[in-house]
Amino acid sequence: MNRARILASSAIFHGLNDGATVAVPMIFPILLNQGFILKNYSQMGIMSHLGLLTTFIFQIIIVQLSPFARYQHFLAASFLGISSTLFLFSQARSWLSFLLIYLLFRLFDSFYHTLGLSLVSKAHQTQGMDLAMGIQSGSGNFGILIAFLTAGSLAQQFSWKTPLYFWSAFCFFSGLASYLLVRSLELPQEKLEALTLTSWKETFKAVLAYLPGLIFAGGGWGLVIYYAPSLFHHRFSVSMGQTGVILAVWIGLGTLITYFFGGLCRFFSRQRLALVGLAGSFFSLAMMGLAPAVWLAQISLYLFGLFLFLIFPALQASLGSQIPRENQSQAFSLASNLQMISGALFSLLFGFISDLFSIQAPFLIMAFFALLALNAQKAFFRKSQQKI
Repeated sequence: MNRARILASSAIFHGLNDGATVAVPMIFPILLNQGFILKNYSQMGIMSHLGLLTTFIFQIIIVQLSPFARYQHFLAASFLGISSTLFLFSQARSWLSFLLIYLLFRLFDSFYHTLGLSLVSKAHQTQGMDLAMGIQSGSGNFGILIAFLTAGSLAQQFSWKTPLYFWSAFCFFSGLASYLLVRSLELPQEKLEALTLTSWKETFKAVLAYLPGLIFAGGGWGLVIYYAPSLFHHRFSVSMGQTGVILAVWIGLGTLITYFFGGLCRFFSRQRLALVGLAGSFFSLAMMGLAPAVWLAQISLYLFGLFLFLIFPALQASLGSQIPRENQSQAFSLASNLQMISGALFSLLFGFISDLFSIQAPFLIMAFFALLALNAQKAFFRKSQQKI
């Protein structure tokens, strides 16, 4: 295997995949303002919930189908589907039609975090695991940074459809580049006999040690993607263009910390970095929910970016180094699905909470969950070490 080409392809794939998933929610505040398609936060919460559940279901299905086709075929299906559905959004005329397209979009978004992550892990099993996981994670964040910078400003300058046209074209051409990088490579395929019910159970037991961190990471991610744009735009009256810049700085700081992750692991253990991420997330989310002014909300968001994105590569690298090679697609599918299901539940809950109380309330609730996750994750780590 050519490690450099695999990592480059995965980095591009991760960037377009995660960037696209952020570009769509960035137009939600504008649709809410216009009363077109979206009428309230509850509808936004229902849509995000069902979309994440769709990804959750299809990540399991895709892993089970992985022995029957080459990785390159899945990659092509994913980027072509993402590009097509982004264009279809612009043709929606009602909440129901937008929802149906969104579910199809989330289906095609179900490939990278299982098969892509697994491929990077397998290619770097013997060396460079921390560096590779940091790079691919940072590249996903870089795609999100581009989405924040472009989606809000394009929607504000032109119309809510413009960022969808831009991202449809961007995903097509970057996806094609990702595909061409690995098209000729002989990549390892999953073995059908490795994907049994017994192996799923055994893999889940191994993933269980990271359960609190995975649940919080999924919920924290969904909180920012779906509700932070409305916090700044509706509570603090920040324009969508400027809101995009604020969120781009957030993801930029997150990207920076992931690229330094490999170096940080030389001085601190992955487990310690995950715990620091949870503790810092509690502090920064509490400040964000209580912030009386936009400048304090910004600083809190930026701190949250630094801490949240310590958690992702720390847990991913730990999984990649401990799970047997033949079960890694299952492990990353389970890890991603735990994040998805928690993100789906929190996103649904926070939509109703925002309507009942305020847009700040979800951030305070998530701060409380960060504290719970910190204490639970400590206990899980201690338990797993005692078994060893």
